[in-house]
Amino acid sequence: MAEEILDVVDENDRVIAQVPRSEVRAKNLLHRGVGILVFNSKGELYVHKRTETKDVFPGMYDMFVGGTVSAGESYEEAALRELREELGIEGVKLRALFTYRYEGPKNRCFTKIFEVCYDGPISHQREEVAWGRFFPVEEVLRLIRKWPFVPDGMEIFEEYLLKKKTKE
Repeated sequence: MAEEILDVVDENDRVIAQVPRSEVRAKNLLHRGVGILVFNSKGELYVHKRTETKDVFPGMYDMFVGGTVSAGESYEEAALRELREELGIEGVKLRALFTYRYEGPKNRCFTKIFEVCYDGPISHQREEVAWGRFFPVEEVLRLIRKWPFVPDGMEIFEEYLLKKKTKE
């Protein structure tokens, strides 16, 4: 299987190169990603544990389903692909929320954030997701003080909560 090729972007999120995923990771190049918050109709948020074999933040917890945007792929296409691949979710309507630029020592990324509502069955991708379940948001806020959550997801989730609070 050929290595995934990603778009590398400039400070304005314009594509400047296309390189293998391993190079993006090794050089921490600025690229594109998606993060999707999966809620059920009760308002509970899906939290999962990443497998120990993930190339970034292995074994940590995350409240976002997501990943990198492949070269030539739109943010929306990537979000639908990631939902299908990681959790087996199809046929949902994405709700775009905002784009966030994360700058970390292991990941630099423009991440477009979406949310979906889903009550159907979940089927984990064995290579990516070790475990997961829905939690009330109040419980997620307690868990982030106990469990190791991915740093980019934590930072973006804080931004999500701030934006949500200012809309109320």
